[in-house]
Amino acid sequence: MKTFIAKDEPETAQKGAAWAVHALTASGAVIGMLALFAVIEGDARKALLWLGVALIVDGIDGPVARKLNVASRLPRFDGALLDLVVDYLTYVVVPAVMMWQFGWLGEGWLAAAAAGWIIFSSLYVFANLDLKTEDNYFVGFPAIWNVVALFMFVLEPEPWANLLAVAVLGAISFTKIKSAHPLRVRDFRTVTLAMAAVWVATSFGLIWLSPDRPDPLLFAWLAANAWFVGLSLWRSFR
Repeated sequence: MKTFIAKDEPETAQKGAAWAVHALTASGAVIGMLALFAVIEGDARKALLWLGVALIVDGIDGPVARKLNVASRLPRFDGALLDLVVDYLTYVVVPAVMMWQFGWLGEGWLAAAAAGWIIFSSLYVFANLDLKTEDNYFVGFPAIWNVVALFMFVLEPEPWANLLAVAVLGAISFTKIKSAHPLRVRDFRTVTLAMAAVWVATSFGLIWLSPDRPDPLLFAWLAANAWFVGLSLWRSFR
């Protein structure tokens, strides 16, 4: 009996840890719901803060799952599929509703069509089995519409510029242009991870301090964005 318990307890603990990781991933859907509630309430700042929390959860659950070998502990539960469902909510649906609700895409049928284009083009991204290269770049625009919504919030472009950006980025989803994964690309990894940390910190700072946008914070945020755009273009055309 003692021998049985000694063998069974570690396995039970490992499965419990695996389920905890899946629960962490699933919490992103609840966070996405809170972001959507904030949109309905007309609070763009709060909505973006919630989306930022969801982004952090999405950034840590994958490495933890791989570290704990979750897929082998719970082979009948697909954590990758769960992650896609949550990401589609937080990366696509909530930002699309935000852009429409707050008038960032203008008004009328054109704004609705642009929001629909976000939803439509992102479906291809999430169903594309060739979404990532062997060196961990995304192929095409990776449907990070939460980041696009942050740009619209911080920089406050005219609606026509936002419409153009949505049209172009959605179209890039169907191309072979490469986009850098901020945590997993191997090229210039030390600098890239540092820039990712700068981007997260400055993004939260700009949202939290809104409507104030201190120049040093804004410059650091733009510099981090420029690094990822430059890295993506370098990988695409090298």
